Amino acid sequence: MKKILVLNGPNLNLLGTREPATYGHETLADVEQLCKDTGKSLGVEVDCRQSNHEGQLIDWIHEAGREIAAGRMIGVVMNPGAYTHTSIALHDAIKGASVPLIELHISNVHAREEFRHHSYISPAARGIIVGLGVKGYALAIEALVRVSS
Repeated sequence: MKKILVLNGPNLNLLGTREPATYGHETLADVEQLCKDTGKSLGVEVDCRQSNHEGQLIDWIHEAGREIAAGRMIGVVMNPGAYTHTSIALHDAIKGASVPLIELHISNVHAREEFRHHSYISPAARGIIVGLGVKGYALAIEALVRVSS
C-alpha cells in the first residue's frame, strides 16, 4: 500500500486551544484521525507528523523524496504554519527532493494579516487548499491521490 505523509508545522500541536475562532476546536489528534480515515477510504496509508522545528520538517521532506523515488510514497500534504511566510529552506527542500506536495491552511490566509498573504511554499507546491477548516486535510489527501493516478 502506498503512503502519503502529512506534515504539520509550528504551533499546530496547539490545535483545539489556539485561537479556536480561527482554527476551530478540533485537536491535532482529531486531524490525524481524519487523515488516517480518509487515507484508508482511498486505499493509502497516511503517516502524520508535526514539528515546531524547520530542520526536522526539511529532513522529513528529504525522506519523503527518497520514498517517492522508490515508489513507496505518493507525496506530501503539508500545513507549514508560519513557515509558509518565512521559509525559503522548505521551498528548496520540496523542489530539491522532487516531492509532489499539497500546501494546506486551515484558515483563509488571504483574509488575514497582510504578512500571511505571501507563501514561499506555493511556488513549489502541486496545489493549495486554504480556508476550508480541518476538512481541507481530507480534500488535500484526496487531491494528492487523484493527481498521482
